[in-house]
Amino acid sequence: MGNRIIFHIDVNSAYLSWEAVHRIQHGETLDLRTVPSVVGGDPETRHGIVLTKSIPAKKYNIQTGETIYSAKAKCPELIIVPPNYGLYMQCSRAFGDILREYSPLVEQYSIDEYFMDFTNMGRLYTDPVETAYKIKDRIKEELGFTVNIGISTNKILAKMASELKKPDKVHTIFPYEIADKMWCLPIEELFMVGRATAKKLRSRAINTIGALAHADLKMIRLFLKSHGVLVWNYANGNDISAVRENRRTMIKGIGNSTTIPFDVEDATTAHLVLLSLTETVASRLRQTEYCARLVSVSLRTNEFYSCSHQRKIASAIDCTNAIHEVACELFDELWKGEPVRHLGVRVSELCRNDFMQLSLFEKDYEKQRVVDRTIDSIRERFGPDAVFRSSFLNSGVRFRSGGTVDDEEYPMMSSIL
Repeated sequence: MGNRIIFHIDVNSAYLSWEAVHRIQHGETLDLRTVPSVVGGDPETRHGIVLTKSIPAKKYNIQTGETIYSAKAKCPELIIVPPNYGLYMQCSRAFGDILREYSPLVEQYSIDEYFMDFTNMGRLYTDPVETAYKIKDRIKEELGFTVNIGISTNKILAKMASELKKPDKVHTIFPYEIADKMWCLPIEELFMVGRATAKKLRSRAINTIGALAHADLKMIRLFLKSHGVLVWNYANGNDISAVRENRRTMIKGIGNSTTIPFDVEDATTAHLVLLSLTETVASRLRQTEYCARLVSVSLRTNEFYSCSHQRKIASAIDCTNAIHEVACELFDELWKGEPVRHLGVRVSELCRNDFMQLSLFEKDYEKQRVVDRTIDSIRERFGPDAVFRSSFLNSGVRFRSGGTVDDEEYPMMSSIL
């Protein structure tokens, strides 16, 4: 394993970079990357969270995951852009295709991250670092966005290397460089060390990655259990997990939720809110070429009581009306008449949509699926607001609510260490 050469390629501020490039290509003069801007939530209602931010936005201490309302309070001139997941999937595939020209072993770890095994490519490319610069520059020139590339002998060190100074950089952390480049970093910088783990480590005066690497493993195991063994090994640069080719990304589920600006006290309005959520969930489902076998609905009352309900479907579906029908049934079974302030819709147990068998006892939604695909193509060409249902007219409910979120199941960098 010590002779391996592994690359980790990570897009700099992925969603924002992809949005900026797309807009420039379509005639906009403002580059979102040069001004305080974020991707996430709804620019009009200020609901939702920050998914990614520009470098100028960092100066205002805007954090990924904080609410749009809070971010706007920190920077009133902040530009807020709603997410466009179809575009992001296209960009992700495009730069993944470039990587596969340099190695047959390319693993997609997330929508904006790939690992590449460069071990046996020496006969074609003499120097890994030189090749990394070529890949980085080629992505920038051909696709318009920048990446960081980390190089090492395993996945964990390659990923840690790519997280060093950004953007548009190539870094190495080979085993002999761990002490100088990695051990000096704060403990929070280590992959798989979250807020809770960092707090426990710091309470025991383990403040840097180096301190964890030199700590007694038996002591670490006592208060962090098996996770402690994992991060201790990562601190020491130990990882034997392989780069596994996965040309298609598997997603566990797609969900959408919204906090409603008024109390919903009747089923008709609640059903309309569920429809606005289902519109984006079903559209995202079709974009990613999946169908769902499980639909769930969650609600929260104005007294902050939360509950949820789910139902397995005999035949997998991706039709907006079909999902909405199940969501309404779940809501009617769940709701006890209390004023509602938050609703969510989620689909899971996904399967590829290239083969779909309908039950004899279920409605045939094929005609509606044709309508859905037509609407999707119109919105893709003319924008998400180009067409919407008349039921939203004068209803007080927006025809697009929330922000669709995927639970993407990418293989973790775990192995027997």
